[in-house]
Parts: sequence; structure tokens; C-alpha cells
Amino acid sequence: MTAEPQSSPRADFTSPFLIVNPKAYLGSADTLKLALLTDELAGRFGIDVIFTAQHVDLRMVAEATKNLTVTAQHMDPIVKGRGMGHILPDSLVEAGAKAVVLNHAEHQLTLAALDATLERAREVGLMTIVCADTDAQCRAIATLGPDIMICEPTANIGTGQMDAGDYIERTTRIVKDVDPSILVIQAAGVSRGTDITRVLEQGADGSGGTSGIIKHPDWREILTEMFTAIQDFKNRA
Repeated sequence: MTAEPQSSPRADFTSPFLIVNPKAYLGSADTLKLALLTDELAGRFGIDVIFTAQHVDLRMVAEATKNLTVTAQHMDPIVKGRGMGHILPDSLVEAGAKAVVLNHAEHQLTLAALDATLERAREVGLMTIVCADTDAQCRAIATLGPDIMICEPTANIGTGQMDAGDYIERTTRIVKDVDPSILVIQAAGVSRGTDITRVLEQGADGSGGTSGIIKHPDWREILTEMFTAIQDFKNRA
């Protein structure tokens, strides 16, 4: 049986915002440590934050925090019943997840699978965050109507090097031309507060990252720097 459509948490989500995406870099204990720190800073700065976690850690993070949009790193377009080994969307909601990331470069989906998964996410009330690489992908995925898109050149992911050309401005404009309501994250290669400032000045709605945070020797320092960059941008806007 298909769940009744729920209201999307996107209604309460505002930009500019931060994404903290540990991927599979951390075990449960360190994930909780990072989540608690991010939650503290999100409350202090009054900035919305997407925080992703491994599926087994979603409930733990959701129950321990109050200022984060706790986000699954993937799900499958299945309903209750057969589906051994797949990720049931309904269970993500029950665990406290408010959003889901789909089609990351490390877990890509076919267009048909992405379309079906977006539909299931809407049915259970999860905010949808979909990744895209090229101009053509950004344009095509925007037509599917996700809440948020992560536009990122795969070659820059995890490198600490941002695109030196006009990728950020160009792909953000492509998405907005298709649907101005879609929020755009640009985060590939972001590792400092100055990187976030550049991304926001070039039109993106949010930024953040993975390795730029996880590999930094002082999580509090780098997160405070990123939150401050977003706050300063908000104050200037």
C-alpha cells in the first residue's frame, strides 16, 4: 500500500544554508560528535543545516539534535513488502529523517530510477536533494522537480580544489531557468569559509562539504568559519 502524500519539510527551510555530509568517513561515535557540534552551532547562528548520516545512524542523530535537517544518503523506491536489502522510505521517516540525497556521484541512478525514487520521497514527505554533474544533467534533473539540487563537477569532489571557471554561476542559472523554486548547493572542492562566500556570491543558495570538514584538524574551527561566512553573507544581502 502506498503512503498518503505528506507535507515537505522544504516549507520551513531557508537559504543561505550549510550542508555537512560525512558520507562514510565516520563511524557512529564520531558521527554523533560531529552532529552535536553542528547542531550547537546551527542553533547559535540561526542557520539551516542539512546533515547527512549513514542509515544506521539516522535515528541516533535525529534524537540527539534539534536544529538539523537530518538526511539519508540514499533510499530505494520500494513500498512495504518484498525488498530484502533495500532502503524503505517509510522507515527513514520513522527514524527521524527529513530529507534524502539521491544520485550522488558515488551512488548514481538511472533517470527512470531517480524519477520513481523522487515520487516515493514525496509520498512519505521527505525533502529531495538530487546531485547532478554536467550542464545537461543539471537541466534534465531540474525538470523532475527536486526540492534542492547539488551541482558539482565530479572531478572536483574531495579534491579541495574548486572549479576555476564559470561552472558555479552557469549551472546554478541552468537550474533556476528551469525552476526558480529549486534551491542549489555548490560544494565541490569547498574547504574554507572564503570558498562558501564565493559560492554564495555566484548565486548558489547553500554550500558546505565533506572532506573539507572531516579532514580538518579542528571541526569546531572550520564549522565556525563556514557558519560565519554564511552569516556575513546574509547580513550583506
